[in-house]
Amino acid sequence: MKDTIVIKSLRLLCLLCLVPLWAFAQKVSITGVVKDAAGESIIGASVIEKGTTNGTITDFDGNFTLQVENDAVLSISFVGYQPQDVPVAGKSMINVILKEDTEVLDEVVVVGYGVQKKKLVTGATVQVKGDDLQKLNTVSALGALQSQSPGVNITQSSGMPGEGYKVNVRGMGTVGSSAPLYVIDGVAGGDINMLNPADIESIDVLKDAASAAIYGARAANGVILVTTKQGKTGKVNISYDGYYGFQKIAKKPELLNAKQYMEIMDRKDGAYDWESLIPVQYEKIMNGTWNGTNWLDEATNDNAPTQNHAFNMVGGNEYSRFSLGLSYTSQEGIIGAPVEPNYNRYTARLNSDHVILKNDEFDIIKLGENMSYSYSERSGIGIGNIYWNDVHNFLTASPLLPVYDNEGNYYDYDDKLADGWSFNNNEANPIASMVYQRGKNLYRNHAFRGNFYVEIQPIKNLKYKTNFGYRFNAVSNRSYTDKFHLASNSENKNDKISQDQGVDMAWTWENTLSYSFKIDDHAADFVIGQSMEKWGIGETISGTNANSLFPGKFDYAYLSNAQGITSGLTTLSGEPQTAGRLASFFGRLNYNYQEKYMFSATVRADGSSNFARGNRWGVFPSFSAGWVMTNEPFMEDVTNWMDFLKIRASWGQNGNSDIANFQYLSTIAFDQSYVFGTDKITQSTGAYADILPNEDISWETSEQLDLGIDARFFNSRLGLAFDYYNKKTKDWLVQAPVPLIYGTGAPYINGGDIENKGFEVALNWNDMIRDFNYGINFNLAYNKNEVTRIANTEGIIHGPSDVLTYGITEIYRAQVGYPIGYFWGYKTAGVFQNEEQVAATEAKLSTAAPGELIFVDTNGDGAITEDDKTMIGDPNPDYRLGFSLNLGYKGWDFSVTTNGAFGQQVVKSYRQYLGEPKQNFTTEIYECWNGEGTSNRLPKLEGMETSDSWKNFSDIFVEDASYLKVQNITLGYDFKKLFPKMALTQARLYFSVLNAFTITGYSGMDPEVGASGNDDYSWASGIDLGFYPSPRTFMFGVNLKF
Repeated sequence: MKDTIVIKSLRLLCLLCLVPLWAFAQKVSITGVVKDAAGESIIGASVIEKGTTNGTITDFDGNFTLQVENDAVLSISFVGYQPQDVPVAGKSMINVILKEDTEVLDEVVVVGYGVQKKKLVTGATVQVKGDDLQKLNTVSALGALQSQSPGVNITQSSGMPGEGYKVNVRGMGTVGSSAPLYVIDGVAGGDINMLNPADIESIDVLKDAASAAIYGARAANGVILVTTKQGKTGKVNISYDGYYGFQKIAKKPELLNAKQYMEIMDRKDGAYDWESLIPVQYEKIMNGTWNGTNWLDEATNDNAPTQNHAFNMVGGNEYSRFSLGLSYTSQEGIIGAPVEPNYNRYTARLNSDHVILKNDEFDIIKLGENMSYSYSERSGIGIGNIYWNDVHNFLTASPLLPVYDNEGNYYDYDDKLADGWSFNNNEANPIASMVYQRGKNLYRNHAFRGNFYVEIQPIKNLKYKTNFGYRFNAVSNRSYTDKFHLASNSENKNDKISQDQGVDMAWTWENTLSYSFKIDDHAADFVIGQSMEKWGIGETISGTNANSLFPGKFDYAYLSNAQGITSGLTTLSGEPQTAGRLASFFGRLNYNYQEKYMFSATVRADGSSNFARGNRWGVFPSFSAGWVMTNEPFMEDVTNWMDFLKIRASWGQNGNSDIANFQYLSTIAFDQSYVFGTDKITQSTGAYADILPNEDISWETSEQLDLGIDARFFNSRLGLAFDYYNKKTKDWLVQAPVPLIYGTGAPYINGGDIENKGFEVALNWNDMIRDFNYGINFNLAYNKNEVTRIANTEGIIHGPSDVLTYGITEIYRAQVGYPIGYFWGYKTAGVFQNEEQVAATEAKLSTAAPGELIFVDTNGDGAITEDDKTMIGDPNPDYRLGFSLNLGYKGWDFSVTTNGAFGQQVVKSYRQYLGEPKQNFTTEIYECWNGEGTSNRLPKLEGMETSDSWKNFSDIFVEDASYLKVQNITLGYDFKKLFPKMALTQARLYFSVLNAFTITGYSGMDPEVGASGNDDYSWASGIDLGFYPSPRTFMFGVNLKF
């Protein structure tokens, strides 16, 4: 009996010992190779045992080895190829051929509150991949977007580091806020400049009203959706992308040197006694030891460095995924030495999502977050109007003035007196003026943006999502002004410290419910939602004081280091941010039948605190439809060359409420001080009504019709997208002009309409011939802009005076029947050549004489008056173009990217022709009339300051500014091809030239001019008073992937 028990026990023990061996036997080792249809090995393809986190990636030869269950299914995928599931089924060797994913229309694009298959989209959208942005190596994503987004008009506001872009979608739609709405990771109101291009997964632009209507209240100017890089299932991928480059001025104007300047001034004003006026400098000029000062050359920061370093890590499994990014960007300015502008940006980003509960088919509870932090600091020089523009000063300063005195200090007024200088004692050394007044400053910004969400899916495809978004900004700004005495009218007896700080917070809470279903050939999805938003949570404080404990030292320019109280210079103020709120309800329905007939309807209702009760709510509907003709039986005969053809149409309305809050109330201000009685020292704070209220102010509305075609040909190698649109913006939010006698601020009214209409076309071709692949992309956009109503008797919103020079009247305006911001002045018909021509001309000024301009009598009344002023230019381009070429061969890659604008004009005036008679000229001045037959464009020099030809704004200041910029040329090589055994999956080294050259007839430094000459008139542009140009950059870079 005992033996039997022992034997049974031994048998049981043996069986238990064999259990793990049996379990182990269920694991098999699978080897395989993954190739494309051409037989080329695919490097880095993901091979994952389906339903687990067990996986690997293919090596340089496309090989892989993986331990899996005997009944496992391998999921094999790679970007740009269709994924495959391969059952193991007892195999030990698997050969996989991945097919290229040529059906790009099955890709999804981001739309408001969701995604949609590209082929089912019935609105006008454009998507740009993050990789296509990053490869252009721009500091801002907007700079890279210029050439890749037809209908999105992007113009640099300045080439100085840290400055931004003017952006509008399908034309300028208002004289107020015309910028599009930015939505970053689903949260509206973000700042795209806080993101490094390496952090961006994609940018989707919603151009028509139907696409943007889901964002109703703020979508009148279009919507730009930014998706940052998200986590992915599979092996952790690590990448580093960096570049270092040197920047130069691409084009400099030719300024007069000392001898040329003296010659021109003698010709203009009569002979000067230069020897007595500038005795020390005159001797050096005449003996050839000094050629004068070229102030632009002196202020040039040649080979200004720029660099970028971005680190990204992506990975995860089917339960948790993450994406981490860190970056640093730095750029110095090319003009402004020795206080050259500087911009530094540090970013950190963490996105993740986590499945809390799931079943075999879908995720039941999922949560996640997207968080980005950015710290930036920048310093700069003056780039404003003619009175605060250092580039303008470098172009106009006399070359007779030295930069330094004999001791190496800046040449100032005392040096003038010591040298016996008496030519122009009002002129200040422009570099010293820049350093002392505008060059010592530092602006810092801390920005955090985050959103946190929970998604619950109780049944398949029914999803409830709650999303809380938060934005925080903390800014500080310091500046220091030195003591100086640079000219008889340029003196500062007290140094000055300025310091201000502010914080601003905003939050958004959104709740959506979505459901998608399919019944036979019918498919539909809907989303309904609610949103609440509040902004302006925070406060600001600022102060100024004089008498620094550390004179001349910007590093110690803090208010605590200022001494005492100085009348007129010691100030302190603080105030809260202006809060605002928005409440919204929205919904969208998409329907398709057999993916052949599509229909979409959207509605959003918004209530804004910017408007009074009764006008607070706006409702914005839209409708769109599409027809995939290639799914029809009668199109079968063309499917051998036409893969896809869809026609679509949309109509919708969007809103704009972007004005200062409480315009419907007569708010009280406490920002003025007064003295009373005999005491003229003690000041009392006074209160006054600071605006005239308008209780009827309400929404600005944009209404748009869009007709479009999307098509693919030749196995999707050729793509076409075409759109025609007509966008009408009604009830502008505009500040009405009121007489000064009213004694308070003007009210906002709904006071104007504008129409933008045009077309957009995008073509792309991508193909591969064995080892050689290539791609060509072309896009063209046309837009016509016309103001159709302005709510005053004139039908005009006037521009400012004194833009080009003191004493000149307005040069641009918004007027019914004309494009917004058009240039208004006299047309000319050449220059009077002789007395006979003067006598034969009926309509002329009383001062007409040989060498003066011939002004055109546009109204035919026989006289030259203000009524003859007319449109002499338009800063709005008729056409915008983008073109790129990409080539690849066995590890080598080459690309060229261009963008252009055509049909626009720019006003160029580097000199104040009236107020500053002794400013320098460019060599263009030699084209002035100097006797019969010498010139028929520019009038004579003599008597310039009193001449009607120079006092009156005319088309001699207006130039055609059409251009084609070669934005980027890049040549790269991936050394992984040369060294296949290296641990990296990519080791690419490249060389790039940015802003390589520009084809243009414009004579200025840069034809892409977004400046208006007055910051209060954002609807104007194309005013070149000395525009800070974009640099030409030569850089080396590297892309590493682990």
